[in-house]
This record gives sequence, structure tokens and C-alpha cells, in this order.
Amino acid sequence: MRARSRTGLSLLRGPFLHRYSVVDIFAGPGGLAEGFSKVRNIDGSPACEIALSIEKDPTAHSTLLLRSFLRQFASPPSDYYEFLNQLGPEPDWSSLYPEEWQRACDEAWCLELGSEDPTLRLDARLDRIRNEGNDRVILIGGPPCQAYSLVGRARNAGKTGYIASEDNRHFLYEEYIRILDRLSPAAFVMENVKGLLSSTVDGNVRIVDQVLADLRGDRAEGGRYRLVALAPRTEALGFRLVNQPEACDFIVRAEEFGIPQARHRVIIVGIREDIAANIDHETMTTCIAPAAGRAAVRDVLDQMPRLRSGLSRSADGPEQWKVSVLAALDSVAGIKTGLTDGVRENFVKATRRYQARLRALNEIPARTADGVGISDSCPQELKEWLVDPCLKRLPNNETRGHMPADLARYFFAALHAELVGKSPTSSEFPDELAPSHRSWSSGKFADRFRVQSWDNHSTTITCHISKDGHYFIHPDPLQCRSLTVREAARLQTFPDNYYFKGGRTAQYIQVGNAVPPLLARKLGEALISILSGRREPCGSADQRVESLVDAG
Repeated sequence: MRARSRTGLSLLRGPFLHRYSVVDIFAGPGGLAEGFSKVRNIDGSPACEIALSIEKDPTAHSTLLLRSFLRQFASPPSDYYEFLNQLGPEPDWSSLYPEEWQRACDEAWCLELGSEDPTLRLDARLDRIRNEGNDRVILIGGPPCQAYSLVGRARNAGKTGYIASEDNRHFLYEEYIRILDRLSPAAFVMENVKGLLSSTVDGNVRIVDQVLADLRGDRAEGGRYRLVALAPRTEALGFRLVNQPEACDFIVRAEEFGIPQARHRVIIVGIREDIAANIDHETMTTCIAPAAGRAAVRDVLDQMPRLRSGLSRSADGPEQWKVSVLAALDSVAGIKTGLTDGVRENFVKATRRYQARLRALNEIPARTADGVGISDSCPQELKEWLVDPCLKRLPNNETRGHMPADLARYFFAALHAELVGKSPTSSEFPDELAPSHRSWSSGKFADRFRVQSWDNHSTTITCHISKDGHYFIHPDPLQCRSLTVREAARLQTFPDNYYFKGGRTAQYIQVGNAVPPLLARKLGEALISILSGRREPCGSADQRVESLVDAG
């Protein structure tokens, strides 16, 4: 296959004003890097260029590699859209665009940090980036979070012989610290789960205290770093923000910044002390301005193609699905427990309406479909970030199969959210629909079946969505299904043209583990504003207080 001509593709190479080289470690599919790569200088040129990204998982790395390749173009090549629009198989990018593909391979490494002797290649690469960066280098990323997460700690506690101090996931941040020492960047961004704040090693040492001390402490080559909270709570603004932020100041609540998801993460930002010393107090208090209004599930999922769920453990097809769903609706209409008389009457009436709508359908929705719709209510910034007008269909947007028994539970849960205004807890489930789980009535899994309600932001998209989808039920009762990978990706603010490689389970895991790219861009804008000494488009701490008040 002959290499394609680059004529008209407008490669994004060359000198830029205030360009920072970014090193992204523990990169996953590239959520942080995607956001930072979209930060712009005042003249419109890129403020950041991804110099190196590292991910250990081969499937996530393949996604990362593809995105690294695409970032070299002012807009993706036409071959890419032909592939996404299913007009042909994925091209061999290395044959079509050998130079660009090789640059992507040089940037995106598949490497498990700490497993390979860094003197073999990593240290030399970091030294080159440091020397060529001329103090314009930023380190981003975060160590794997399983050992820090509340769910992960609960699982670990149940393991016979589990000793926290011997779990290397607790100390993978030490590799982050080692790279920080070696690279000596102008600034860093470390992201992790909120459970980091309460996690301890064998009940004695708080992990977060050790992390903050290491990030602030003296370095053999890099000196000290001043820690900055880019999205502190209102009560944390002021002196403490610049001089000694407390651990809780680093919690970023994504829904406050235009992300349609309640994702709370610890994001620690540090600026090298010698650089911070030359930045005035007002600039150092720059932080992310809250969004004027909060985005909801409806804003990004409404108007997407209507899809049906698949059927697992039975024959799957449009007619089989219709029969199964009608049976599921019949079971909901006939429930006798768990609802008050008035609510039960409303359930029966609504269920009959949905049955009539389903019977009247001339064509049953498919499990994937053409179309890229988005709601008119979607905030303009978010809409422009997500939608690609060159797409005719959304990639990674095929439903998975569910057991027929779960169709009734999904319909009931979605209808409950529609009529009552919230997802039902296990105690509100009718006995007729209760699963045969021994722990169902224990209270430990009160929200075992959870609907993502239309008019609220979603709950946190986690990698658990790869399991069964019960926590991520689509709000449309008649679709009777969990979210697709693309729907989860929209709630995570991945652009619609961001293609996730691998099987569907691997795709869900990539989406669930990522940092929302739009939030990453806003973090990058605030950080670049501080480093460049300008305060637009972000605001100071005082302006943030005013914005919070205005936003209610």
C-alpha cells in the first residue's frame, strides 16, 4: 500500500508561542492528554504538545496510540471518518502515513512503570525532554487507584492474608515521584480517587500525608514544589490555597465545571518553587471557573439513536426482543408489592402506555444505528466539544445483551425514576422483581439497579460498568438496557470521534478509568494561565467565589 500524500492535511508541527512539553504517565486511553492537547495560547496556537505518554495495558495503549497519531493533523484524515462511519475496515495507518505513525509510536509507549529498568530507555527519554523543554515541561497522570478506592479497599479487606504494606499499588506513586525527580518539570498534575484521602497502610500511615510530603519535599535535582488547588471549595479560598492547601482542598467535583457527571477526584497540582516564586499572589490563585449551569444526562444522551437491548442466554432478534419486553412490561403491570396504591396505579397506567407504543412500532430499533444526535439543551461549550459534523454514526455505540429477567427490572427502575423522580432502592423493588441474591436484603447493595436520571448529572462512570450495567441503566424505560460505551463516553466528555479499541468490556474499562477530557482541558487552561502569568480565560479565587454565588 502506498503512503498517502499529506497535501491539505495541515499537520500540527512547528514552533508555537509558550508551548509546553507534556509527559503523561499511567495514561489509560488518554483523557488527561486529550484535554491538555486542546489548551490554546492567546494567538490560538497549541499551548501543550504531548511529548511522551505511557500506559501498561495493551488495549488502552492501542487507543492511546491511535489518538496520538490523529493529533498530528489539524483534523482527522478522511480515511478515519470512512472507518468510523463503517464504510470500510480500519486502515493500516503505518502504511498510509508512515511518518506520522512512527511519531505516534515514539510518543505513546506500552510500558508498565517499575517493571523495566528505567536506564534501558526511559531515563534517557526523560532527560532529553527535560533538556529540550527548557523549563517548559509538565508531568501529568496518576497511579492506578484500585488500592485507594473505597470499593477496592473493601475487596482487599476480604482477602485472606492481605497485607496493605505489601500491595505495590499503594506505592506506585513512588514511580511518579521518581519520574518527577528525574524530569524536574515546571509543573505537575497528579490525579487519583477520593479514597486516597482516607486510605492508610495497615491502619497507621495516611497515604495522602505521605504523598503530599513527597510532592512538596526537597528533591535531589528538582527542588521543592508549591502545591496548588485549582478547584477548591469556597471556604478553602484565600491564604491557605497558595501557602498550605489541606488534603480536602484538592477534591475536584466535575459536575461543578460543566461535566454531566458527579465525578469527585483528588487532583494535586504542583508548581516548581523557583518558578512559583516569580508568580504574583493573584495569578497563583487562578482556578477553574465554575460552569454557569450544570449539564445533565439529558443534555448528552437525548436525541442519540434509539437502540434496543440485546438478549443474552436466549435467541436474539427484533421479534424475540419485542416478545421479551412485552412480557417484562406485563410483569411490571401486575406487581402487587413494594408500591403504595396511588403509585401502583400510576405504574400500571404508564406501563400500558409503553406497551401500546411498543406494539405500534412498525420497526424495532436495532442494537446500533446511524445518527449522532445531541439535545438542543446541551450547553454550547459541551456540544462543540463532543460533536463532530463529519460523523454519520457514533462509534462504540452498540448495546450489549441482558437476561430477559433483567429487562423487567430495567424497565421498572427507569419508570420509577420517571414517575417518582429518583432511582429505586432495593427496599422499593417489588418482591416479584427481586433478584435471587443472598445479599439483596442486607442493605449493602441498596442501589443495585440504578438509573441515570434524565434531568440530573450521572453518577460516577467507573470501570464496573464493564461488569453487568445494573448501576448504569438508560433513563428511557422502553429501551430496557444499560448504557453503551459511547453513552458512557459522552458522560465522560470524550469527543464523539474518539475511538476506543478492543472488545466491548475493554472499552468500558478504558472509559471508566479515564479523566474527563473536557475537565482536563479546563485544568490545563488554569495551569497554563498561572505559568504564563495571564488570568484569562480562568479566574482568580475571588472571582471563583463570585461565580459560585452567581451559579447558586
